[in-house]
Amino acid sequence: MNKVYPSAAAALEGVIRDGQMLAVGGFGLCGIPEALIDALQATGARNLTVISNNAGVDGFGLGKLLATRQIKKMISSYVGENKEFERQYLSGELELEFTPQGTLAEKLRAGGAGIPAFFTRTGVGTIVAEGKEIREFDGHPYVMERALTPDVSLVKAHTADKAGNLVFRRTARNFNPNVAQAGKLTIVEVEHLVETGTLDPDAIHLPGIFVHRIVVNATPEKRIEQRTTRAS
Repeated sequence: MNKVYPSAAAALEGVIRDGQMLAVGGFGLCGIPEALIDALQATGARNLTVISNNAGVDGFGLGKLLATRQIKKMISSYVGENKEFERQYLSGELELEFTPQGTLAEKLRAGGAGIPAFFTRTGVGTIVAEGKEIREFDGHPYVMERALTPDVSLVKAHTADKAGNLVFRRTARNFNPNVAQAGKLTIVEVEHLVETGTLDPDAIHLPGIFVHRIVVNATPEKRIEQRTTRAS
């Protein structure tokens, strides 16, 4: 089975449609599948529910899809650094399922592991727990969280072999493995593609069984978030 596609647009062809739930890897601007996000924007698909730690920044990453109003709902942990996100949410134009970061990671991991739900103490007594089952274990209340199984997952890795075995680079690993495992169909953007059997099995971070399509983006932009402070 050939998993390698000639472009991000080709990798998304026949996969993306209106109303889908997608998961997108990355943390801030680190480890985001830039080319796949651009190709997703170009499809014109609308009313999307997107699972991601955050929604990029204005004009970059998932921020591009907010600008074109293709996202109906975000399932996120962090919603700062994006003025358009803030504007759409506060005006009621964008739905938001605010999810604690560890819970979001576990919801994706559980989805990939075939676990439909789990209990956590995180969020008990807050708006996060509203409408959810609460159960007591060992004298403590826990909230039940449902797993996430997106229709399509978009992932960024550093290196892949042609079988889809992945190696992530340092902190760019972040949410990407969990996003890859959870998706019903997973598309991965990589900087380097090598022949199957080239990678040391002990160096592989995610096995190719979770990967369905691969596209090479050898020169990603890799923006860096900057902290601005006053001069001394």
